[in-house]
Amino acid sequence: MEISPAMAKAVRRVRRVVAPLLFAYLSVVVMLSLVERWLVYPAPRSHEGDWIAAEFPHEDIEFAGADGAKLHGWYIPHPAPKAVVLFCHGNGENVATLRPLLEQLHERTDVAIFVWDYRGYGKSQGKPQESNLLADARAAQLVLAKRAGIEPSDVVVYGRSLGGAVAVGLAAEHPVRGMVLERTFADMVETAAYHFPWLPVRWVMKNRYPSIERIVTYRGPLFQSHGTADEVVPFAMGKKLFDAATTANKTFFVVEEGSHNAPQPPEYYKALGEFFDSLPAIGAGQREHIAAG
Repeated sequence: MEISPAMAKAVRRVRRVVAPLLFAYLSVVVMLSLVERWLVYPAPRSHEGDWIAAEFPHEDIEFAGADGAKLHGWYIPHPAPKAVVLFCHGNGENVATLRPLLEQLHERTDVAIFVWDYRGYGKSQGKPQESNLLADARAAQLVLAKRAGIEPSDVVVYGRSLGGAVAVGLAAEHPVRGMVLERTFADMVETAAYHFPWLPVRWVMKNRYPSIERIVTYRGPLFQSHGTADEVVPFAMGKKLFDAATTANKTFFVVEEGSHNAPQPPEYYKALGEFFDSLPAIGAGQREHIAAG
């Protein structure tokens, strides 16, 4: 079949238009894969926050990650804690910038807290990625249990935003006394696709955090909260994760008109304190057999 000169000319015109557009699109896709770590883990500059915190009683704790990476966190003790909490922070925070929130949590709910920085955050070394964050969360759980003098299974894991995915990943694999999730997503890839619908993020993202798949194996107490005006993780995505949780002991706290980074209302801390009061007594949960060394 012969192509007429007019048709051939039209094809050449289409190629001249489409080829640059296709090249530009593929360039963006490649760039996305290269800068994914920066997008997923936008760590604050190391000097941000009050690292001395002289008026805030805490202990600096250095510990080793699963592969020996040097990690750092703060332990905030309490003389008679309702719970011993492992706090997993959001992707734009570090230990020092969290001080106001930690003070609220410590004082309003009477808990001891160990908050640790992901690799590349604060004083922790290395480069963050999904696999090492989940492994480091386990290392942090063991360090906290030893410091507080309790079993690892008596730790309550608390995850905020990205930290919610870290918390779910830990609780899906290792027993905990309870889990608190705050403004977190069901699936990171789904959330990324919501913000970048024109990019094939489902194909190229390496950090996937499929919490909705992992949470089904968790059977312990769950307290989850989400704001109805969350502009980063839409409310429906948080509720989707909660609905997927198979535990019978779960509570969903709605923050009316709450945005992603807004402080929690006083009612939140009241409900959270009641959740801590309702947890099984320390020592009543599943025991772990941890090899020495």
